Amino acid sequence: MSKLSDSDLHGEQSERAGPGGGWPSVKATETHFLREHVPWQGNKLMLKMNKPGGFKCPSCAWPDPANPGPAEFCENGAKAVAWEATTARTTPEFFRKHTVTELREWSDHALEKQGRLTHPMRYNATTDKYDPVEWETAFREIGETLSKLDPWDVDLYTSGRASNESAFLWQLFGRMYGTSNFPDCSNMCHETTSRALPESIGVGKATTTLDDFEHADAIFIFGQNTGTNSPRMMGELYEARKRGAAVVTFNPLREKALVKFANPQSPSDMLTNGSEPISSQYHQVRIGGDMAAIQGICKAILAADDLARESGGRRVIDADFIEAHTHGFEAFAEHCRSLSWETIESYSGLTRNALQEAANTWMAAERVICCWGMGITQHINGGDNVQQIVNLLLLGGHIGRTGAGPCPVRGHSNVQGDRTVGVFHESGEPFLAKMDEVFGIHCPREHGRDVSLTTEAVQRDEVRAFLGLGGNFFRAIADDERTAPHVANLDLTVQISTKLNRSHLLHGRAAYILPTKARTERDVQAGVDQALTMEDGMCNIHASKGDLEPASPQLKSEVAIIAGLAQATLPVHPKVDWAWLCEDYARIRDRIEATQPDTFANYNRRLEEEGTFHLYIPARERIWHTDTGRANFLFPGDELKEDESRPGDDHFQLLTTRGHDQFNTTVYSYDDRYRDIYGERMVVMMNPQDIEKHGFEAGNMIEFITVSQDGIERRAAGFRIIAYDIPQGCLGAYYPETNGLIPIANRDRRSGTLAAKSVPVTLRLMDSEELEQQTGKLATA
Repeated sequence: MSKLSDSDLHGEQSERAGPGGGWPSVKATETHFLREHVPWQGNKLMLKMNKPGGFKCPSCAWPDPANPGPAEFCENGAKAVAWEATTARTTPEFFRKHTVTELREWSDHALEKQGRLTHPMRYNATTDKYDPVEWETAFREIGETLSKLDPWDVDLYTSGRASNESAFLWQLFGRMYGTSNFPDCSNMCHETTSRALPESIGVGKATTTLDDFEHADAIFIFGQNTGTNSPRMMGELYEARKRGAAVVTFNPLREKALVKFANPQSPSDMLTNGSEPISSQYHQVRIGGDMAAIQGICKAILAADDLARESGGRRVIDADFIEAHTHGFEAFAEHCRSLSWETIESYSGLTRNALQEAANTWMAAERVICCWGMGITQHINGGDNVQQIVNLLLLGGHIGRTGAGPCPVRGHSNVQGDRTVGVFHESGEPFLAKMDEVFGIHCPREHGRDVSLTTEAVQRDEVRAFLGLGGNFFRAIADDERTAPHVANLDLTVQISTKLNRSHLLHGRAAYILPTKARTERDVQAGVDQALTMEDGMCNIHASKGDLEPASPQLKSEVAIIAGLAQATLPVHPKVDWAWLCEDYARIRDRIEATQPDTFANYNRRLEEEGTFHLYIPARERIWHTDTGRANFLFPGDELKEDESRPGDDHFQLLTTRGHDQFNTTVYSYDDRYRDIYGERMVVMMNPQDIEKHGFEAGNMIEFITVSQDGIERRAAGFRIIAYDIPQGCLGAYYPETNGLIPIANRDRRSGTLAAKSVPVTLRLMDSEELEQQTGKLATA
């Protein structure tokens, strides 16, 4: 497909536009295998992904069906596998050729494109290069440095690609060392859900299972780009629409796959180039307007119920459920009734008729599922957003019923599992007491730092050492440009990684890159292939075994690396034999079960007998572990809680998003097929009327300037305006290129999750001299 001209409206997704999925998805999959020179090996691997005895997808956390098909994967999973299975290698020879200063000028894509890391490396300040180092030397030196530091000045970060086993050992290592500083990638995405949902229903996870999607009458999707972030979910939506269920979408951007979708798993679609309309309604809500939209739907439902009650008709809401199982209904109902439609329309950016249409769909459905993504959670009032979604479900008794319930869609493969096994900077007494009992230790009870608090502490030069279990922390965080210079003041940085990324180039005085095995690779300990476990987004525990030979004989598993660091740092302990735990991962799972006997009862036996098992979720049985013992209707007390800006303010609201060829900070290519943007990422998506209103033209190069109350100027230049189907007053741009614009203080009050989906900005047109300078920078990158 050729690149659209500046005069065309991107993202319109008209009736003539092609569907998501289909043959382009198949072509993209094979293209990535070819680019990484693994066409045969890659396709062979895909037959083992998400299968019993195979390995779990390293991409999103969508669950597997009970009876997986022959090709139980999606385009994004294939890209992730191709990226891991690549034949390219980042060897010591590569590091001999390039200084760190030089590599900082490379793009994120170019860095990771060098391939798999093959040897442990140590930074040499004299040459400004990384040199190879022996594993034992690296462990000893890291341990010596850590033993001299105050543990509360040290932070241990966890990425969602870590397994349950490695995440559990990671937090055990940290607690034995003496810290609770566990910044975790969940803090960047669904921590909002994990904090707000328990206040409403007593659990911070989905109450739905994959089976519920087969019985739902209506599926509401809020702030989630399904086709890009969780493509396997499209299969459930596709089947739901074919059997007549409604799909109601709320998203500022129109996503191709959520408009219509050709299922690559459907022989009929593939043979006939057919497709299925997915969203029966698509509401382009104003950025920050989700709370107003949901309360508007609730207002319409309550008005219909009031009328039915007054006329003696059948109730619209589930009054029996509300009476038996909920608390706070009357206050919430009165709040919604008191809202004016003028206010709701202004804040949501949607008309009363549109919201009434959504309410009508809700009222016609006996079973409703509500899904949401980071378009809901990454706001200053993200927790309030989540709780309004729960309120919508509670009105109809749509929790603890087949085919209904809340379904937060986690975008990272084991981000939920990391938390379940103990990676949390504010763990409660029951878990800590069990850790003490099982391991004969004393865990710190003081709360530690999450991602936002760690970032602020780095900016204040209060962090002495940073250890990263996967991920690309210093590129993924908000306010990254202000944070980067302070990383050099750390005494130590350690990155456990599969590929080179920008966080390796932002380093402390002493810095180490410890290369680890990928999920697709065999993990052999004591001569036996080991199984790892992950938790998907619907609370199922899966075993995972890689199939490939490791990219280098020098690679160690995450478990082995953590054990090596712990042995080098901590004194010998009679009840914690790190080498023994490392020899057989079933021993680690036994310890996980011992610390959480109810959650992980018969962990190893169930894995062996069942392969996959579901964790107990009390709210599925309408058991509410809340302060009231009931499900709570919760809402902000204001007339309508303001998000990051009032409607009609002079500045724009910027949402940061990832492209279709991207997974978090990993950029597979510069194409975004679902948005008709090709070969570039430095773009800003802007409503055509806003372009004209503010005196711009499509193709203009602009600079972003953040409107922030902290008095700090944040700018990002060199973005090209493209006309895009997005509500007025709203902008879209890719991250991590825009992360430096996000004030670290702009975060959800409950969870600390950054408001990356609503950044107040103004735009400035760049002059010719600036454009020339920018062109030179881009050419270098």
